[in-house]
Amino acid sequence: MTAVVYVHGMWMPGSEMAYLRRYLAKHHGIDGHLFSYPSVRATLDENAKMLADYVRLHSAGERLHLVGHSLGGVVLLRMLTLYPQAPVDRAVCIGSPLCGSRAAIDLSRHDWGQAILGKSVADGVTGRPASDWATGVTARHEVGIIAGTVAAGLGRLVTTFDGPSDGTVAVSETKLAGAKDHVCVTTSHSGLVLSKKVAEQVAAFLQQGEFLRT
Repeated sequence: MTAVVYVHGMWMPGSEMAYLRRYLAKHHGIDGHLFSYPSVRATLDENAKMLADYVRLHSAGERLHLVGHSLGGVVLLRMLTLYPQAPVDRAVCIGSPLCGSRAAIDLSRHDWGQAILGKSVADGVTGRPASDWATGVTARHEVGIIAGTVAAGLGRLVTTFDGPSDGTVAVSETKLAGAKDHVCVTTSHSGLVLSKKVAEQVAAFLQQGEFLRT
């Protein structure tokens, strides 16, 4: 089975993706690598280049899958946009603000908010979101999207959501034209990477190109 590179979200070290890596390795025989990047200090394009270099280093002449949580989904889409020849098959974005983020936009109205959000969010979330520039990716790769629907997250402290959300990202903000599949799971933003249901959905998409339906 093709190996996976896991891309963490904002303010995270990468270790929070370890549950997904262990689960998919144990139950589905899918090997994985945890990619870490400076989500606040570096620009979106700088982080995309780091990911491209990491993918080339770990591909060993074979193609990989990508799984990104939150900002990690934006980073992997940016990498696939800038480096279309990267050895990647399928990609899964989990709770990623692909159409921008109302919570991030409201937070960025404050100087201190801009500082803690960092450069990558300014480039690819509050600036030009992935929905503006990632359409070429969905033409070349099968992209699956998982959204959470339990509104328990930091986003509720800075904004209000119209419709279901995971407490940080609205379900409507996770949509991307041309994506192969989209599914909602009853968990919060941080809970997305600690959920067995999400792990099974990730495995299904990587193996079959579509999510599970009950």
